[in-house]
Amino acid sequence: MIETLHGIRETVKYHDLPGIKLYLNREAENYPPHWHTALEIIMPYHNSYTIIVDDTSHTIREGELFLIAPGTIHQLQAPSSGERLILLIDYSQICNVNGMNALLPYLRPYVLINYEESKQTLQTLQNSINAIYQEYVQPSPYKEASLKALIIQFFVSIGRYKMNATEKFPGIAITKQYEYIEKFMQICDYITAHCTENLTVDELAVIAGFSKFHFIRLFKQFTNVTCYEYLIQKRIELAERLLIEPNLTITQVALQSGFGSLSSFNRVFKVSKNCTPTEYKNMNVHKSL
Repeated sequence: MIETLHGIRETVKYHDLPGIKLYLNREAENYPPHWHTALEIIMPYHNSYTIIVDDTSHTIREGELFLIAPGTIHQLQAPSSGERLILLIDYSQICNVNGMNALLPYLRPYVLINYEESKQTLQTLQNSINAIYQEYVQPSPYKEASLKALIIQFFVSIGRYKMNATEKFPGIAITKQYEYIEKFMQICDYITAHCTENLTVDELAVIAGFSKFHFIRLFKQFTNVTCYEYLIQKRIELAERLLIEPNLTITQVALQSGFGSLSSFNRVFKVSKNCTPTEYKNMNVHKSL
């Protein structure tokens, strides 16, 4: 059930606990294209469930996991009967934990973990989700703290699965591999915090302690994108949040999100989101209820 929808933007209402919403969905109801700032996790308990992202349909089976990153436009199609757990999380609340902000690009636009991908990882994540559910539905002291700890552990498992040190930095000592992962997590956090500034590869290489050439190669290995592409991703993410503010013009959004000109902002945003900033703003404008 979508409680509040403005255009295609859903406002997630966290009724019981700040930043966490969990429920068992048994509705034979399809949800139209929508997006929200929450990160969404779906795990069917009974029967399959279908998620559509970028016009591609993914049907997940009982016990499989589908993570939808914040800002991703998606739609949901339910079978005539079934049950699935849906967990919505304000991911910004755990981004202050070291590494969690650097993990977000690996979750975009979605992550599917099925039985063929990794049974061991899937089992670990199933156990985490079930523990979150049990904690959520039972009254107990320190409930919010316990839930956040369990959620962080869930994303630690996702992070270790997605950031395999041997795959990221092959051919070097294992201690160096994990040292590099920690270092580039910090660099990703730094880029996020300073994405509106005129960051250069030379500056970031100095902070990381590598030569420019070495830094460029290692950053691409770690993130699967170039340093410039990562910086643009962060500026676009900031622009998306600013565009839903009714009192900001497109030009103000462009400048406040780190773009040097309106024309470059329009061009880059269109490539990234398949619509212009103006179209995006109009789709998500608040309408009277």
